[in-house]
Amino acid sequence: QVQLKESGGGLVQAGDSLTLSCVASGRTASAYGRGWFRQAPGKGREFVATISTRDGTTYYGESVKGRFSISRDGAKNTVFLQMNNLRPEDTAVYYCAAGTTARSMAMVGARNINIWGQGTQVTVSS
Repeated sequence: QVQLKESGGGLVQAGDSLTLSCVASGRTASAYGRGWFRQAPGKGREFVATISTRDGTTYYGESVKGRFSISRDGAKNTVFLQMNNLRPEDTAVYYCAAGTTARSMAMVGARNINIWGQGTQVTVSS
């Protein structure tokens, strides 16, 4: 079983930057996809970004392309989400996720993922 733990959320102003981290532990060998989803109040869980732990291929949701960047540190089994030029509409609980591949996580979305972190709140004030 894979366990995920996020950190780095907080309250920032529009235009600021923030970096989230997600450390994975347990039986991570077969979970080659890692990534981030977010959920705003009253909305479904939205795909943000995923990365392949095999070759570093990345995928991004349309609303964050050009502003967010996902990366990994294989030695530390950690995935990062660098968020730049934050907007009030980025306010949400951000969840780290693990799946079979980064591509399948990006294409299928949250409904087929069953490995999640506890979530970290990101609030962007205008």
